[in-house]
Amino acid sequence: MVEEFDIAVIGGGLAGTMAALAAAAEGWSVAFIAPSPPGNDQRTTALMTESIDMLSRLGVWDEVRKDSAALSTMRILDGTKRLFRAPPVSFQSSEIDLPAFGYNIPNKPLMAAASAQVDATDAITRIPHELANAHEDGSVMKLTLEDGTVLTAHAVIAADGRKSKARECAGISVKNWAYKQTAVVLNFTHKLPHDNISTEFHTESGPFTQVPLPGNRSSLVWAMDPDEVPGVMKMERKDLNARVEERMSSILGAVEVEDGFQAWPMSSMIAQNFARSRTFLIGETAHAFPPIGAQGLNLSLRDVDMAISRIRDVGGPEKADAAALSYDRARRSDVSSRTFGVDLLNRTLLSSFLPAQMLRAGGLAVLDAVKPLKIFAMREGMTPGWRKRSMLPNVAEMAADLRKKVGR
Repeated sequence: MVEEFDIAVIGGGLAGTMAALAAAAEGWSVAFIAPSPPGNDQRTTALMTESIDMLSRLGVWDEVRKDSAALSTMRILDGTKRLFRAPPVSFQSSEIDLPAFGYNIPNKPLMAAASAQVDATDAITRIPHELANAHEDGSVMKLTLEDGTVLTAHAVIAADGRKSKARECAGISVKNWAYKQTAVVLNFTHKLPHDNISTEFHTESGPFTQVPLPGNRSSLVWAMDPDEVPGVMKMERKDLNARVEERMSSILGAVEVEDGFQAWPMSSMIAQNFARSRTFLIGETAHAFPPIGAQGLNLSLRDVDMAISRIRDVGGPEKADAAALSYDRARRSDVSSRTFGVDLLNRTLLSSFLPAQMLRAGGLAVLDAVKPLKIFAMREGMTPGWRKRSMLPNVAEMAADLRKKVGR
């Protein structure tokens, strides 16, 4: 007997797990086709308030709040030795009437809390096998798993990563590109309090970003040339501590790097289409980013929200094919703009081309000098598409603010 479901979610990472919970919250039956993800992820995820709202709605936030640290200030410091250097820029959540931009959460407790919520949800059937094949069969998708199990679902939410089988079955191609960078990810303790300030140092090899954790602890994403990685990974701990403290200009005092740091090659990917017929791509099945600018999971959760809402708006999973085009168009605009921004920032950091350095330094200087533009950028960074005509930055106000800054 072939088991029937409203929705099949393929992939058991954070994006897929949240998609399963969101679909079940609509009252839909969910096949969660998800082998257990690796349990050794030492990374953390900075989630903006919009994403925290989703965690709260789906019963996850209360379980991870104690493991999270607020991000009240985001600071950019130019750590390069180039001719054109950007001025220090600080973004404060109070400037847009928020107590915090978001929260930094370790991936392990976040994944554990979301998985526990899945197990407690009757509408979700967890199936710990890989997808072997999927094809459209009338008004359903027919799915065959690697153990031979066959089931059907009216819609598929594909969250099985960069090498997605579900995306392949839907006939959707991707564009990949790599950076000559690797991100070393680690956690460390420090003598001085971070005061909920995240600091991103711009260096010639890419961003060096400290993000608060509870207490006198922080996480670090350190972009570097791949040739440097073996030396850093084998470094004596006292030497590594000194290296991190030096890179941070001792703003947090003496540091102690914790065990379990990891290295991740930096690359990006974007799918040709974000949906086709009854298959909807989310997370790293649709797009992948280097760990810059807190984009990854925030974008993925917007994918989840949009996929569920578009399927709901057309009348539910049975009519999901009618939602594919609108989902594709809506997500492409958001993802493409983020992809361009992250790629441009990273490339201007790596470039020795003088005009590129001027562009980065000048852009940050203008952003800091013109308060309406700065507020606009913060709000757009928090919630893409928030802008309404009445809320767009006032050009006259921006010009007056800039004249005040330059003394004219």
